[in-house]
Amino acid sequence: MASLWTSVPAELRRAVLLVTLAVALVGVAYGVTATANQFAVWQILVLAVLVLAGSAELLFVGLIGAGASPWLALGASLLLNLRNVVYGMACSPLLPAGWRRWAGAHLVNDETVALAAAPSGDRPAELPPRTLAQRWATFLVSGIGVAVGWPFGALIGATLGQVVPEPELWGLDAVLPALLGALAMPAVRNGSTFAVAVLAAAIALVVTPVVPLGVAPIAGLAALVVLLLARRPGGGDQQGGDQQGGIAGAGA
Repeated sequence: MASLWTSVPAELRRAVLLVTLAVALVGVAYGVTATANQFAVWQILVLAVLVLAGSAELLFVGLIGAGASPWLALGASLLLNLRNVVYGMACSPLLPAGWRRWAGAHLVNDETVALAAAPSGDRPAELPPRTLAQRWATFLVSGIGVAVGWPFGALIGATLGQVVPEPELWGLDAVLPALLGALAMPAVRNGSTFAVAVLAAAIALVVTPVVPLGVAPIAGLAALVVLLLARRPGGGDQQGGDQQGGIAGAGA
């Protein structure tokens, strides 16, 4: 494990630790929410370990608590997690073959992809772009952090749920989005990517009042069409290095 940690680029190690802490804090909010909605501790932990998708789990327990049928809650949670299909395609070049690819697929989420895909622009000028091996190590270490931190936070939240039954009073659910936004900032510095990010946010904001809970971020993915058109040969900004090809271009 020590050698795996040293394979993570030095400038990303602090971010990995901060993400793990943030995930654990949001896990506390999830545990409190689930407890308030009459979930047993063992149910909270099973969801945390097997699903490992914070937003989907929060949506699921919230819908169940609001009286929705389990099938409706399950369908809405799966729909919310459709973004992982895009994440999986983005991470495919760095995942090894065989059982490690299957294990790695379980660790695909907002945090691990954001860290693994972090552009090399924040590296010291004398260092080369990050390699696929470094990105795989970053993905794996951050994935282990999420896989441990999320259930641990959920357990704490489930334990404290009877004491503080109103999770919104804690404000913990705002920690992770803020951190993910900070991680994403270096990737949206060029013109076309920034425009797509703004368009995606605008789409999500506009459709929020008229679509089911959790669907708005998926609708924002429509902005990816603009990015694909902008990056066609001869169309729009052309980015070099790992910013053009995302994770796939990291080993260039």
